[in-house]
Amino acid sequence: MVMQLYLGAIILAVYATTFAYADIQVLCENNSVSVTWRISAEFVPYAARLFLGSCTPSQLNVMPTGEGEVLFNYPFADCRFKKLIKRKHLTYRNELTYRPYNKYKPPFFVYPVECVYKRPERWYPPFLNPGVGFSEGQGTLVFHMALLNAQLTGVAMTNVIHLGSFMPIWAAVEQKSHQPLLLLIEECVAATTPELHPDSQLYPIITNNGCLLESLRGNAMFLPRHQSSAIIIYMQSFMFGLGQEVYIHCKLVAWGLEGLDKNKKACHYVKKNERWELLDDLSQSSLCSCCESTCKSRTRRGVALESHSLRHKSVLGPLLIVNPFD
Repeated sequence: MVMQLYLGAIILAVYATTFAYADIQVLCENNSVSVTWRISAEFVPYAARLFLGSCTPSQLNVMPTGEGEVLFNYPFADCRFKKLIKRKHLTYRNELTYRPYNKYKPPFFVYPVECVYKRPERWYPPFLNPGVGFSEGQGTLVFHMALLNAQLTGVAMTNVIHLGSFMPIWAAVEQKSHQPLLLLIEECVAATTPELHPDSQLYPIITNNGCLLESLRGNAMFLPRHQSSAIIIYMQSFMFGLGQEVYIHCKLVAWGLEGLDKNKKACHYVKKNERWELLDDLSQSSLCSCCESTCKSRTRRGVALESHSLRHKSVLGPLLIVNPFD
């Protein structure tokens, strides 16, 4: 038994030496990567145990010498590439591995694959320098939405979020010369696509004209405001879209500062008090009583306020929620 373990250690050491000096070439294309991995003849029968992320080789060429050339040609949307947005760069990361054992055991050999690009302009607006987010104008107003860092001191430097950690989402409207405004979020859903389609899988976050549904079933709240024209959703990351690109689709609305009603509110469920509470005026929390049914104002005042509001659809992403223990 001791001799078998000793021989096994020698074989693994030989494998490590062989792979440590493997001939690996990585070519980064616009939206894909091509990897050429030359292997010795002894490993050609085991080429199916070579992986790029979760992908097996696209092609295996066996040379007259018996050596092999393993090719991986895949778009970044495949193979579980991780996309990181940081400062001026967009990076796609993955690993080449040799896995002689089943997937529950660690790979025997790991080689990092990384493609770095200049960050596209549409992901790098001047007012969010640096960060993940964007701004869009509508008339005299400019709407913003971004992922904040854990300290709430600025925009997040990465779009990768560990499962269970908090993901503060900030939205704001620039008032410029406009009268003071109150920014609210009527609806928010998470999806795995940058555009919503009839067959899109959705994870509702805010419903019913401002009810933070995630605060009822998960761990979420609206943070106290520092100004009426900005709002922060502070919520724990969720299982939906785990390991995929996730986009947060929100309907923002800018109102005048005149009173609140069932159509004009920001409500979250406070578990310790076992009730829905209104962010901007705790004494009017009765406006949130409809959050688990249907909120609809029937007053003429609600119709009048409608004409003094400005709505805007915003999309934040891509965000990548990952399990750090995988």
